[in-house]
Amino acid sequence: MSDETTVYLVRHAKARRRDAWTGPDALRPLTKAGRRQAAALAVTFGCSVTRIVSSPYLRCVQTLEPLADACGLELETADELAEGAPVTAALELGLSVAEHGSVVLCTHGDVIAFAIEELLAAGAPLEGPLELRKGSTWILEVRGGRYVRGRYLAPPPKQATVG
Repeated sequence: MSDETTVYLVRHAKARRRDAWTGPDALRPLTKAGRRQAAALAVTFGCSVTRIVSSPYLRCVQTLEPLADACGLELETADELAEGAPVTAALELGLSVAEHGSVVLCTHGDVIAFAIEELLAAGAPLEGPLELRKGSTWILEVRGGRYVRGRYLAPPPKQATVG
């Protein structure tokens, strides 16, 4: 196996508004537009990944379900990707699960923001706007057990339809 792999760090797709949701935040679901984004993400990634890992929050799990279903892979959850999780834990998880091939991780805006800050501080070159839009992805290249560069991928259109 090559020493190079990719960690696709996805911010969950469009979810119900926090201020309009009365249940536990961990159970806040995707909107219809978010479900369309999730379906489009499955097409974007195809089945080129070996593992799919999500924050245990429902909106993150729902973001990756279409990809897991399409690829026949188990959708794993990890507390290291939960909202408010320490950024070092999320980045270390990415390196750990990427040891055997490319992976998709789904998490929250705060975790991604801190991850990007850490990568910039470590000198990893990052391409594209420093954005965190819902449904967007940071494509992080891993070589020799460390992150070596990243590229921003804008979210798929919420209006996208998938075949």
